[in-house]
Amino acid sequence: MFTQTTIADLNAMKLFGMAQGLPQRLEDPKQADLSHAEFVGLLVTDEKTHRENQRLKRLLKNAKLKQQAALEDVDYQHQRGLHKQVVLELANPQWIASARNVLLTGPTGVGKSYIACALGNLAARAGRTVLYLRAARLFENLQQARGDGSHLRALARLAKAEVLIIDDFLITPLSDVERKDLLEIVEDRYGSGATVLTSQCPVKEWHAAIGDPTLADAICDRLVHNAYKIELRGESIRKRK
Repeated sequence: MFTQTTIADLNAMKLFGMAQGLPQRLEDPKQADLSHAEFVGLLVTDEKTHRENQRLKRLLKNAKLKQQAALEDVDYQHQRGLHKQVVLELANPQWIASARNVLLTGPTGVGKSYIACALGNLAARAGRTVLYLRAARLFENLQQARGDGSHLRALARLAKAEVLIIDDFLITPLSDVERKDLLEIVEDRYGSGATVLTSQCPVKEWHAAIGDPTLADAICDRLVHNAYKIELRGESIRKRK
């Protein structure tokens, strides 16, 4: 009875990890050898683990990643110019803290989106906020926000994400409004957030593909400076499968 009351009190105080861990630990005969301080310490660890897991679930849900992907599962056997050393370097989330961008280019089907989502998954597991958007949906959302008066809030949300993933960048030509929105995004994020972009268009052609030379200068300077550039090649993995 006392244990049930304690569990109810823990749940009432939103200490759900301790509430779940208490009956399990009381049933374990090994716990009898622990001091009171050690037993309480284990319950605190249960609570900490529970909160970390809940936070990870929220981060992954809010990220809206296109694929469930992990860097540990990246395929190096397929000949596409992907160097394992670069992936191992990106497995250290220091690039996020340093606000370094990652630019993934190559033909369709070579795994650009998978790697981008794997980086997003890594960031979430490191406790970082992540947001995934296809470029077309990104600009569509901003256009709608401009119409309903929430444009500035939408830009602020993009700036706030510690890792922003923009998939299928430059798959279609940019309009003048989209170029200006893109400049606002990269300007807001420069030096404060990491941006991961995937594109079928090689980085060296981005300036011309963006269109307006003045805006292209500003956008490319902020995106490319100090960025990891991963240029993939080869035939589609989907075609091989």
